[in-house]
Amino acid sequence: MDSAIWTEKYRPQTFGEVKGQEEIVSKVKAFVSTGSMPHLLFSGPAGVGKTTLSLVIAKELFGENWKQNVLELNASDERGIDVVRVKVKDFARTKSIGNVPFKLIYLDESDALTKEAQQALRRTMENYTRTCRFILSCNYSSKIIDPIQSRCAVFRFKPLSEENIFEMINKIASEENLQIDEEAKKALFEVTEGDCRRLENVMQSCSATGSNNVITAENVYSMASVAKPKEVKEILEVAAKGDFLDSRKKLLSLMLDYGLSGLDVIKQIQREIWNLELEDRKKVELVDKCGEIEFRMVEGSDEYVQLESFLAFVLLVGSR
Repeated sequence: MDSAIWTEKYRPQTFGEVKGQEEIVSKVKAFVSTGSMPHLLFSGPAGVGKTTLSLVIAKELFGENWKQNVLELNASDERGIDVVRVKVKDFARTKSIGNVPFKLIYLDESDALTKEAQQALRRTMENYTRTCRFILSCNYSSKIIDPIQSRCAVFRFKPLSEENIFEMINKIASEENLQIDEEAKKALFEVTEGDCRRLENVMQSCSATGSNNVITAENVYSMASVAKPKEVKEILEVAAKGDFLDSRKKLLSLMLDYGLSGLDVIKQIQREIWNLELEDRKKVELVDKCGEIEFRMVEGSDEYVQLESFLAFVLLVGSR
């Protein structure tokens, strides 16, 4: 089954099925039940239910006619001022089909809209309030101009908790006849970091490549291109004990085996620092160094040189 189809298969269809955002759902449900809704701004990380909740709102409001009353645009593809002036405005100025007095325009990844497009959008939101409501979705609300934020009810989504992820894993495993042990579940939670969409894709990849529909932690780390936490921790421990060459060898082997970039590695290292048997002050020094190394990589420095530099710093800190 295509991954997009599987994602759609497990997409919630009602408010009660949306997991991990209960407080937001209760407030939005109150808006929908009254039939009077302000413009909405959903912000938060990927895969936590922003688009899903928007579609549920549309289906609850319009029923079977929801597709005729909803315009869905991905702002990362169409983010110029012409889209707002033509496509959005033409849809907003027409009346809705059915009893609900307004249509819905859903702008996904709206933080990718140019500043000029956002300025045009705020006028459109103002002029067509009677016939249209906007739902804006973004990863960073700080990239949305203040005039738009002030016109919206802002809801901040959070990553799904371990309990929510496990609930989703159990549901999918039951319906797809998959066998998953507790270690694999924990691995899925670690690699997805509360992203339900990524969870579904990793699980589908593991079930397709695994044997007898069994998903193991080994499969999860391999399919997600993530190193096992214990392997990353081992590299740091070896360096802290003073064996720089061995830790360097293990690091290079790890990056080649899993196909990891320097940024992938430094993020995993940052998480594993707290599990080392070092004084808290030394851990803080290592985390501070992680931030510096990550910045240098983003600015274009050589990944291997920077990671070797970090291992050398771990050795110096560990030998004090």
